[in-house]
Amino acid sequence: MSISKERSYVWYASYGSNLSRERFLCYIKGGRPKGSEKREVGCRDKSLPIAEGTHIMPYPLYFAKESQRWQRQGVAFIGLSKDEKFHTYSRKYLITEEQFMDVVKQENNGAEIHIDLEKLMESGYKTLRDSWYGTILFLGEEDGYPIVTFTADWDLDVPFHTPSKEYLSMIIHGLKSTLSLENKEILDYLITKPGIDGHYRTASLEKIIEEV
Repeated sequence: MSISKERSYVWYASYGSNLSRERFLCYIKGGRPKGSEKREVGCRDKSLPIAEGTHIMPYPLYFAKESQRWQRQGVAFIGLSKDEKFHTYSRKYLITEEQFMDVVKQENNGAEIHIDLEKLMESGYKTLRDSWYGTILFLGEEDGYPIVTFTADWDLDVPFHTPSKEYLSMIIHGLKSTLSLENKEILDYLITKPGIDGHYRTASLEKIIEEV
C-alpha cells in the first residue's frame, strides 16, 4: 500500500448504509444510490479508498428519526457509550481527511464541518453541529491512522423509528458483500436492534435478507 506522505488519511468506519461499498462510493464520486431518494454531490477528491477492512464497534446500534433520503423512515445511529457487550459491524475505508470531511458535510446537508483530529483523539468524541450526524467519534487507531465515524449527540434518548425496506436492504447488502455474513447471522444481528425489534416480524426480515 503506497500512501502519499503529503496527505493525511483516516479510517472512516461505517455502520449504516455505507456498509455497502456501492452506496459509499456515491459519497466519493457522486450519484444516487439504489433505493435512495437523493443524489449525492460527491467529494472534491474523487479518489477511491486506498484500503478497506472490517471493524467491530463496541457501541450500540439503533434506528431513529425520519430520513428524507430513505422513504422518510428510520436510519442507523450508534450510541456514545462504549460497552464491550455490543458488537456493531462496520466497514472501514482509508480515505483522506479532506474526503472524510466532505462525507460528513454531505451527511449534514452541505453544512461546513471542520475537524481537529488531535483534539478529537484526546476527547473521544466531539459534537461539531447539533444535527443527526454532527458528532464525530474516535474509535482507535490502526496502522497508524485514526478510526473515526459520525453519529448523533442524543445517545439513545430519542424515539426509535423503523427503517424502510430499501434502507435495510442497503445495510444487508453491505453485510453480505463486504463482511460476508450468512443470512442467519444477519437476521440474528438485526432483529434485536432498537427500531427493528418489535417492528419487523422475523419472517418479514428473513424475506428481505433472502431477496438481497
